[in-house]
Amino acid sequence: MTVPARTTTLVVMGVSGSGKTSVGEVIAKRLGWVFAEGDAFHPPANIEKMRSGHPLDDADRLPWLRRLAEWIGEREAHGENAVVTCSALKRSYRDLLRKDHPSVFFVHVTASRQVLQQRLDDREGHYMPASLLASQLDTLEPLQPDEPGLTLTDPGNVDEVVEQLLRELPADVERGGS
Repeated sequence: MTVPARTTTLVVMGVSGSGKTSVGEVIAKRLGWVFAEGDAFHPPANIEKMRSGHPLDDADRLPWLRRLAEWIGEREAHGENAVVTCSALKRSYRDLLRKDHPSVFFVHVTASRQVLQQRLDDREGHYMPASLLASQLDTLEPLQPDEPGLTLTDPGNVDEVVEQLLRELPADVERGGS
């Protein structure tokens, strides 16, 4: 039996409008890693619920988080480094993503409430209405010291955030190609 090489999965997390997709896409491209947009894993009922202005609850999020965890496990099994976006608002959600997945390292992208609100107000074509920002901020549990990850503040320039991420990634986080 072949043991897959050690891999890293960066879970770029944060509330809607934090810049996680932009940061995730750029870092994946820079490192040559597989990228997945976490929103694509939502079941249709979740998307419709959010589109209609209702926040998701834990029961809504559970199937979504399980699908993301399965995707992470598949990347690990194939020896692939990856980047995936996911709000990962609660510690329990992050624990589910990490369970049996040693590759996971969280990158929490933050911005001020004013910046988040402006981005959501300006965003077009996304099902997540700006009215749900408050519920996401209320739900958010910041990374704890015992969780593998780091928190970055988005000053509005994705390249700056990516550069900061590359500088601050711990030495034991794999950075090579997949």
